[in-house]
Amino acid sequence: MTRHVPHRLFRRLRDTAGSNLLEAAIITPLLLLLTLAVVDFASLFYVYLALENGVSQATRYGVTGNLMDDPLNPGTKLSREDSIKLAMRQATPSLTIADSAFTFSHLPAGAGAWAGGTGGPTDIEKVQIDYTWTLLTPLVSPFFNGGQIHFTVDSAMKNEGRFQ
Repeated sequence: MTRHVPHRLFRRLRDTAGSNLLEAAIITPLLLLLTLAVVDFASLFYVYLALENGVSQATRYGVTGNLMDDPLNPGTKLSREDSIKLAMRQATPSLTIADSAFTFSHLPAGAGAWAGGTGGPTDIEKVQIDYTWTLLTPLVSPFFNGGQIHFTVDSAMKNEGRFQ
């Protein structure tokens, strides 16, 4: 009788019925987490690059001193800050950037500290954007505070010598 017990035990250990289901149950959540993490991190990189490009484009527009037409009232010019905001939004059409996300400052010639506003000719102008992105998938969001990540991007350039 003792001879049959190890034989039955080995037969049971060699039996692979149901092992595919068990392997799938272990691997599927890990594969799903990995896939969704790739999607979330790709979207994070997209948002960061879009913000960096947008703030650079907005600053380039701002240093010219030009003003854009108000899209709601054609023929009416926007303020300089609103023109820069519109340039930023046109450079990042897939992101919704609130007015409160923008910060304008300038460094007057010979000054040692940044002052508020866009500045005048030959001042160094800085546009800063504070943007919060909510992660897309609930599997990855617990790894971030509140399921969000905060981006701060800025660009500084010297204003042209004369504004039009």
